[in-house]
Amino acid sequence: MSYKALALQLTCQTVNAYQTRDEVEAVMLNTIDRLEKQLAASINIIGRDTLLVVVPEYFLTGFPTTETTHEWREKAALEIDGRIYEALSAMVQRQQVYFSGNAYEQDPFFPELFFQTSFIIGPNGDVLLRYRRLNSMVSPTPHDVWELYLDAYGYESLFPVVKTNIGNLACLASEDILYPEVARCLAVRGAEVLLHSTSEIGSPLPTQRNVAKLARAIENMAYVVSANSAGMTDSALPVGSLDAGSKVIDPKGLVLAEAGYGESMVANADIDLAALREFRQRPSASNLLARQRLELYSESYAKHSLYPPNTLLSQPAERQQFIRTQQEVIKKLYS
Repeated sequence: MSYKALALQLTCQTVNAYQTRDEVEAVMLNTIDRLEKQLAASINIIGRDTLLVVVPEYFLTGFPTTETTHEWREKAALEIDGRIYEALSAMVQRQQVYFSGNAYEQDPFFPELFFQTSFIIGPNGDVLLRYRRLNSMVSPTPHDVWELYLDAYGYESLFPVVKTNIGNLACLASEDILYPEVARCLAVRGAEVLLHSTSEIGSPLPTQRNVAKLARAIENMAYVVSANSAGMTDSALPVGSLDAGSKVIDPKGLVLAEAGYGESMVANADIDLAALREFRQRPSASNLLARQRLELYSESYAKHSLYPPNTLLSQPAERQQFIRTQQEVIKKLYS
């Protein structure tokens, strides 16, 4: 089976200037309306065999700047069963695609926090998968409330993979692409296409994340569909700081399509599932996934703890707390 995947590069309308949830949700709904028009027009040009669409990180809101965790949760984090997900679901049903995006999300088990969530919505409008970002500098992650998160959801919830008629799909968010363990944990659970919503610097020079995307595709013999922002509006940042480079990468690390600067549907390419599966079945030196000897590394990981879990069980989820924790890790690591 072969189909087209689209990494749709979109401008992000930020919501930092708005104070109330009603104002912010109105902005989100306008964004969804604009997105649907762009999505429909893009599919009309690319072809109706476009079955998979990935959009950028926090495409509905931008990221918190001066807001506290509580303030951002109250005004900008989606309710799991709220009207924003309902609007996204309706849009996806009308467009009949598999749709992956990323948003800040409330969680009833953790009423004082939010998590950054990548999701996949199927053509029937159901949310098929939720992945919580696992590595973040100054925002809560499951690791920060490790014991309670595992009690609530279990370990397998950290690395979800969904089997669909367009392949085994998995998500990873933003700088998670820099941590090879994340993609590997998804690959050993069967992931064939890694959906990467991101918002990152663009440059003619190789950036860390763009190098990492190639490596993750090669290491895991998987497609990577990475959608970046096309700049941010109503932000103090220069508008083009987070822009360009949305791409589709094949399992051998070849870039099949890549967008330049600005809003674009150029990053679209064929996903050839039959070729991928044949590649994975072939004994060879390039079959890196089948050659993994994981026992070599498991004891080293078990013996060495760097960034500690559970840091938010007794401390507030604020920027200075995250920075202090990292300072302590650095001191321990290099003393």
